[in-house]
Amino acid sequence: MTNVSNRRSMMGLFSGNTCIRSHQVRFVLREKGISTDIENIDGKKIPEDLIALNPYASIPTLTDRELVIYDSRVIIEYLDERYPHPPLMPVSPVDRAKIRLVLASLDADIVSSAIDLDGALGTKNENSLRKKLKSMLNASLDLFSANKYFLNDELTVIDCVLAPILWRLDYFGVKLAKEHKPITIYMERVFARETFQMSLSEDEEEMHL
Repeated sequence: MTNVSNRRSMMGLFSGNTCIRSHQVRFVLREKGISTDIENIDGKKIPEDLIALNPYASIPTLTDRELVIYDSRVIIEYLDERYPHPPLMPVSPVDRAKIRLVLASLDADIVSSAIDLDGALGTKNENSLRKKLKSMLNASLDLFSANKYFLNDELTVIDCVLAPILWRLDYFGVKLAKEHKPITIYMERVFARETFQMSLSEDEEEMHL
C-alpha cells in the first residue's frame, strides 16, 4: 500500500473550517508565506487520506513529504524552524523559553477556555464558560497595551495563537466594554494584517458579518 504522505508533492494541511487550532496554524502559514495545499474540513465527515495519515484523525494535521504532524503547537514550532524568515520566535534559547512559557500559560487559560466555549455553544454550560473566557482576558488586559503586539513590538507566534480566539469573541457572545480598549485596539491592529485576512476560511469570515 502506497503511503499517502508520499503522494503529496507539497506541504498540506487538513484544517477545520471553524477550528481554532487550525486557524492558528493557517495564520502562521500566511505570515510565513508558505505555499500549502489546505483541505478545509466542514462537518464530521473525515477524509480517508486523513484517517490513513493520522491515527487520531484529528485536525489540524500537517504533511510535509513523509512527515506528518498532528499537534497544533508542534506544527507551529516546526513551521517557524523549517521556514525561519520572517521569524515568529526569537533566536535566543532564553527568549524562546520565555515565549514557550507564555504559550503554555495561554494554552492552559485563554485557549482552552475558548475551545471549551466553542464546543458548548447552545448548551446550558455556555454562559459559565463565556464568563470564564472573559475573566481570563481581563486578567491579561494590561499585557495587550504593553507593546505594539502581545509582549513584543513585532508580531510573534503568540499573536498567531491569540488572534483566532479574539476574532471569535462576537460569535461567542463575549462583549467587550470601554475598559477593554487595549484589547480592541490590539484586535484592530492584528485583524488589519493582510496575512490574517488571508488565513480566514469562508465560515470564519462570516463570524464578523
